[in-house]
Amino acid sequence: MSASSLGAGTPSGRGPAGGRSGYARGARILSVGIATTGLVTFAYFALAAHALEAVEYKRISLLWSVLFVIVSVIYRPIEQLLSRTIADRRARGLHEGHPVAVPLLIQATFAATFLAAALAARDPLQNDLFDGSSSIYWILVVGVLAYAASYFARGFLAGHQRFALYGMLVFLEACSRVCFALAVVVGIADGQTAVALGIAAAPLVSLVVVPWFFLRRDPPADVQAVKETEGGLTLRHGAGFAGAVFAVMVAEQTLINGAVLTVEATSSDAVLAGVVFSVLLISRAPLQLFQAIQGSLLPHLAGLEATAGREEFGRAIRVTVVAIAGFAAAVSLGLLVIGPPVVEALFDIRKELSGPGLALVGLGMGFHLVAGTLNQAALARGQARATAIAWLLCAAIFIAWMLSPVIDDQLLRTEVGYCGATALLSGLLVVVYRRG
Repeated sequence: MSASSLGAGTPSGRGPAGGRSGYARGARILSVGIATTGLVTFAYFALAAHALEAVEYKRISLLWSVLFVIVSVIYRPIEQLLSRTIADRRARGLHEGHPVAVPLLIQATFAATFLAAALAARDPLQNDLFDGSSSIYWILVVGVLAYAASYFARGFLAGHQRFALYGMLVFLEACSRVCFALAVVVGIADGQTAVALGIAAAPLVSLVVVPWFFLRRDPPADVQAVKETEGGLTLRHGAGFAGAVFAVMVAEQTLINGAVLTVEATSSDAVLAGVVFSVLLISRAPLQLFQAIQGSLLPHLAGLEATAGREEFGRAIRVTVVAIAGFAAAVSLGLLVIGPPVVEALFDIRKELSGPGLALVGLGMGFHLVAGTLNQAALARGQARATAIAWLLCAAIFIAWMLSPVIDDQLLRTEVGYCGATALLSGLLVVVYRRG
């Protein structure tokens, strides 16, 4: 296939989103939406911490942790599958007839499996995890099912490089969620159920941006490209890719939320899990911000892989990693100097925090972002299995560390373990990237 054929239908003939300028533009647009989203999410938990009793806030943080472990694990693979598949086809000049049936089938299977498991495990979830709160249990069930549509829409929009709509979707989701916590703070509503309802309602509200996608159509498909790339996404290929990303998501959510769950299970302190959750928000908010870059990076790299843009491929990775290093260094320094009083005030924490400990979380966040970037490169290159092994290994080491008595203070154990596990992970993925 000729270079001109590969570039048909895309600006400058340089793959998705017009090559370097398209990637940068897409990353900037999406960054604005998700940067604001991260701040609004931070505000949601700050408001919740001030509106609720410590034990109630702990339930909200557990609900969030459990829900996002589940939705990231079972739905993010489909988002990535859609994004990569559609971007690859568009880079080859195919702008219509993208295969969505296989991703839709896998997504529906994941959702149905979750529902069956949640109903079967209602007693331990409701009574053991959520202290007998049936409302929190049902919010978990409804919220997970609602996010099936949200993550499918994200993958569809990312694959088409409609990053403005992607950013609007996640921003509207965060804004609608924070309204519920704000209503409790100002006295319009009352209690943990009102705050928690925002978590289930938000993904449904965000879908109002999807119809805007159809107001602008892609250019006609390149006929020659269509002839030379006949065939669609098979169930075997889609399931294999989704399975590898599923394993990565299990490991990533273990790194993000595993500490909260292990502390809840092993600590006699009724509110320590909430404190650990609040401290790890230091990493969660920037991770959400840099999902903007990663969200535009995968379709960009998939297009470059399809069009043999290897020099541009490497440059995109280098630019992203350098930006992450600078950002993580600045965040860690700020946490070291002023982190404890700021975090304690924001989340009404009555436990003395350590500046060096918070700085370790900042460094771990940086390593985590580098790992996520290298993970996108591996997915674009078809190295999903190798990356899945690296992620699972580091997640297992992290959980073993959290369950060990090496450091008595469980908060400090979390801070050291998170930084160490993410540093090991980024090192392993550098090896995978260089082999690619």
